[in-house]
This record gives sequence, structure tokens and C-alpha cells, in this order.
Amino acid sequence: MSSTDRLGAYEDFDRTGIDRSGQAEAFDAIGNRYDDAFPHKEGQIASGEWLLAQLPAGSHILDLGCGTGLPTARQLCDGGHRVTGTDLSPGMLKRSRQHVPEGSFHRVDIADLERRALGPFDGAVAFFSLLMLPRQEIPFALRMLHGQLRGEGPLALGMVESDVNDFSIPFLGHTVRVSGYLRDDLRKVVSDAGFEIVGEDTYAYAPASTDVPPEIQIFLHCRRRP
Repeated sequence: MSSTDRLGAYEDFDRTGIDRSGQAEAFDAIGNRYDDAFPHKEGQIASGEWLLAQLPAGSHILDLGCGTGLPTARQLCDGGHRVTGTDLSPGMLKRSRQHVPEGSFHRVDIADLERRALGPFDGAVAFFSLLMLPRQEIPFALRMLHGQLRGEGPLALGMVESDVNDFSIPFLGHTVRVSGYLRDDLRKVVSDAGFEIVGEDTYAYAPASTDVPPEIQIFLHCRRRP
């Protein structure tokens, strides 16, 4: 696949009515509490370990929605890889640079990642970043990730199982909008975007914060179909 073929997954996506306002600001405000509110990320760490086992040291990995850089960007850099992280929240990016100074972190909207030409990548992780999008955008984001990966590059994807679309929820004293799928629907949208699902793990997760409800986390281990 040529570099030009990797562009344009979002070309047919109508961004009319897509509103990111408030999302980055909420994460800016809660950044210093985020890791305390979401400790014990066993599922995310295990999924990161799966990705590490797929690639030789020195691979270039995308961390889409890197947050504070913990645990994933730190884990991947410690595994000998070059990590490029993206996030919409300046506050989260500041913490990523502090926690993972050897990483490369950029403020980029998911819909604009192709234009920034930060890739291609040998592998990618997207832990709970796609759930911040409206459902109609998620297939485009997955196809964009498909285009950013080389060959049969692996993708580790984390989502919360829920049947909601752009739904407002209280989150550490702020309001954010989230989307989700029931697991069969999630498998279909991932497969339709050009990925083979080679593994799946599910975790019941109870955040430390009382205003964030318990959730079922689904981690899909995927390979890009060329």
C-alpha cells in the first residue's frame, strides 16, 4: 500500500454536528486525579503485553488517546519501542511528557491524524479513546487506524461495553460524552474496518471514584488485514 493509499479514511465523513467542545477541557481539569481514580489497570497492561509480544524492539507504535502516558506509553517505551502518542487534552499531554520523556506526544484530533503524517506505524493501541467519539465516527476512525499501520500490524483496542451513542455522563465532577457497543456489535465494526480479531479479554472494572459507575471493559487484539 502506498503512502497516498493511507490517506483519506475521513474524506467521506460529514463532521457537521460533531462537537468536541468540553471533552478536552474536562480531561484538562481532571488530569491530576485521573490515575488515582482509575488504578489497577490490569486489563490495559495485559493488552499492552500482548502488543509487545507481537513486535521486534525498536518498532514505532501509535498510542491513540495517550492520556497521562501511564501505564501504556511508559510500558511500550520500557519494552524498547518508539512511541508516538496523541491526545486532544493539553493537560494530559503535559503529564505524558513528564511520565514518558523519551516519547513523542502531539495534540491531534483523531479526525486530523492522517493530515499530520506522524506514521506509518508498526502497531497501535487505542485504549478507551474511540469511546469518546459519536458512533457514526468510530468506523471512520478504525479505517484511519487501518491505513496508518504497516502490513499485518497489530492493534490493541480497549472499549467499555455499553449500548450508548454520544451519551453524556458525569465523570470526576465534569460531564463527558461517550459511545459504546455491545460486544457482538463491537466485533463487527472492528472486522468491517479491515481487522482480524485474534484475541479478546473482558474485565469487570470498578473505578476508585464513586461518581464513575462500574464497567465492563473489552480488550480486542487485532491484526490488520492488508
